[in-house]
Formats: sequence, structure tokens, C-alpha cells
Amino acid sequence: MTDRPAEARASHARTTDVGVQYAIVPVTRLSLATVAHRSGLHPDLIRRFVALGLVDAGRDASGRLVFAPTAPAALARVQRLRTGLCLNYTSIGLVLDLLDRISLLEAALRRAGTRSDLPPWT
Repeated sequence: MTDRPAEARASHARTTDVGVQYAIVPVTRLSLATVAHRSGLHPDLIRRFVALGLVDAGRDASGRLVFAPTAPAALARVQRLRTGLCLNYTSIGLVLDLLDRISLLEAALRRAGTRSDLPPWT
């Protein structure tokens, strides 16, 4: 993986018949240690959240947990729900699902132009 912008990776660029260039940009995955450091949570607690389905994680070639770059924000959301609303982990999973569903419905309404005065729920 490289930290150079897509424009600097010319060797990965593809040109179509109409002259548009697309860059193949590798998806950045974060290790458990990186996510733990960025979120301030213990790795065992993060593993528990993964097991409960509160945060998404995959496995790399060696079987270690890897996370999307948005994982620290998702973990912060879980922690806010836990401390702010005193919810148990089962309830947090339900609330997260409902919040995601609300966001999708609001986005669909905005695309349809039905209501533009919806408050942000996230």
C-alpha cells in the first residue's frame, strides 16, 4: 500500500475507449491495534463488539481482524450510546440498526425531493 494520491499512481491508471481515466485505489484496512489506539478502547473490548456485531470487521490473509477506516467512529458511536443512554449491548445493536434505517429513509426522501427540512439523526 502507498500513501501517494491516485494521480501519482499512474501505473495503476486505466484508460477507457472514451479517454476517461480510472485509478485503482486499494482499500485501506486498519489493524486491531490501530483501531484500539485511535478509539482509546482495549483490544479485547473491540473483539467483543465484533463478536456482538456492533462493529464490522474482516480477516486478513493470516486471520487477524482488520477494520474499515470508519471503525473508530463506529466504536465511538457505540460508546456514546452505552454511556449516554445506559443501554446494554443488545439494545445498542437494535438502536444502531434503527439509526441506519432512518438514515437510509431520510436519504431516499431527500433524493425524491419530498422533504428538505428533515433533522439529522446521526
